[in-house]
Amino acid sequence: MYAMWRLQVALCTLSVLSLSSGGESKARSCSEVRQAYNAKGFSLVNVPHQEISGEHLRVCPQGYTCCTSEMEDKLNQQSKLEFEKLVEESSHKMRTTFVSRHKKFDEFFLELLDNSEKSLNSMFTRTYGKLYMQNSEVFQDLFTELKRYYTGGNVNLEEMLNDFWSRLLERMFQLLNSQYHFTDDYLECVSKYTDQLKPFGDIPRKLKAQVTRAFIAARTFVQGLMVGREVANRVAKVNVAPACVKALTRMLYCPYCRGMPGLKPCPNYCHNVMRGCLANQADLDSEWNLFIDAMLLVADRLQGPSNIEAVIQPIDIKISDAIMTMQDNSMQVSAKVFQGCGQPKPSGIGRSVRGISDVFSGRFRPYTPEERPTTAAGTSLDRLVIDIKEKLKESKRFWSNLPDDICAKGKLTEPDEEQCWNSHTKGRYFPEVVKEGLTNQVNNPEVEVDITRPDTLIRQQIMALRVMTNKLKNAYNGNDIYFQDSSDEGSSSGSGSGCSDGCTTEFIFVGTEAPVIGADRSDERAAAAGKSVSCGPSVLLLTVALTLPLWAMQTQWR
Repeated sequence: MYAMWRLQVALCTLSVLSLSSGGESKARSCSEVRQAYNAKGFSLVNVPHQEISGEHLRVCPQGYTCCTSEMEDKLNQQSKLEFEKLVEESSHKMRTTFVSRHKKFDEFFLELLDNSEKSLNSMFTRTYGKLYMQNSEVFQDLFTELKRYYTGGNVNLEEMLNDFWSRLLERMFQLLNSQYHFTDDYLECVSKYTDQLKPFGDIPRKLKAQVTRAFIAARTFVQGLMVGREVANRVAKVNVAPACVKALTRMLYCPYCRGMPGLKPCPNYCHNVMRGCLANQADLDSEWNLFIDAMLLVADRLQGPSNIEAVIQPIDIKISDAIMTMQDNSMQVSAKVFQGCGQPKPSGIGRSVRGISDVFSGRFRPYTPEERPTTAAGTSLDRLVIDIKEKLKESKRFWSNLPDDICAKGKLTEPDEEQCWNSHTKGRYFPEVVKEGLTNQVNNPEVEVDITRPDTLIRQQIMALRVMTNKLKNAYNGNDIYFQDSSDEGSSSGSGSGCSDGCTTEFIFVGTEAPVIGADRSDERAAAAGKSVSCGPSVLLLTVALTLPLWAMQTQWR
């Protein structure tokens, strides 16, 4: 009887072992892994059909595995490529927003300026005829210099506008006193009386204030859009550290090695890996947010009293009004000039039969809404600026939110916390999620991050944003920046400093860095009047801003 019982136990045991062995045999199959691995574009040569011993693995758990060393290496590289693609795709919308809005604003402003010049040329030709055409270079030079300033040229707006009115006064004075002959020295004396006589009334002062504020805001704003674009493009091209690649492989592809290729990582597990891999990018966020806030401030200026449409479109009307004011005051102006500069010699020609009063008798009327020139942007300034502001606001906190956005929007994780990959098997992930930023990664359980070695490229972009933010704040207050050439002691330029002839905004910011500058100050502006610097030092400072680490960069600040 006892022998029979032992035989039954033995048979049951063998039956259980047989069933267990059959189950284990099925679990060790690597068919699903082979299928998923092949779908990634990898060859199935040397890929095991059943699990093998995993002592050779360097990243994934070393139990029984479906991965060879070669497979693990390939999946390691695949993890890096997929991560780079995820960051690129997640930032694509924000980056293209800066590209498209920069293009739209640039087109809008330049065509607005072109239309204003065409309008002035058309109206002045129709009103003043040959008299205008003989002196048209004075007005052409005005618009040429305004465009050159906007595109980054080394133009002092205040000096340029003062020079325009002085030249206009010289031409007008000769036309109004054509019975006299004036030497160059005499005309130079006439121009010295511009401020004292105020021959054009208060129009030059008001127009200078409006044009200066509007153009400073417009140029700085479009440069800000360009810097934002370039910084975003550079930061989106991530430098993936070896420790990050290891963590990504463990999260994305170690399930393959464990025979569970369809198993996605737990949400919190993904957050920790991404926050570790994007720790430096998150550190950009505070400076990025300050930059966006400064851009929004300048955008408000573009919609307010410095509205570039309100300044540029009626510029022909204002100049015409100034000419008429000069005409009305011509007798008093001439008398005071003759008194101060001396009585000129008669030219022997005499006045034209057609009185000069008739020549300058035309006054202009504003455009009707139907006649208003269209712009390349196909919209009004208000609508354009409102659109840009909305997009800028959407980009705030982008870099600190990027890790979580990748985990959530990339369909990367498994929402069921009991049916997800937790770094070694299927089950709940218990570690807490660390905060974003480099210093917080000291306790990251998934990615080994050296918090003592910040990424150099990210630090350079932080400096580029800091410089641009300073420039935007100056523009908001109506102040332009100036450059200090260290090789030329005391050499600086006032309002509108940039780069010499031929430079454009694209050239100046090709490396994303704004030139190293200081805030404008009234006493320094006065000392800087009439001086300028060449393109060379500006580009040199730009190169320094791109290549030196943060501690070296700080020495360039004022």
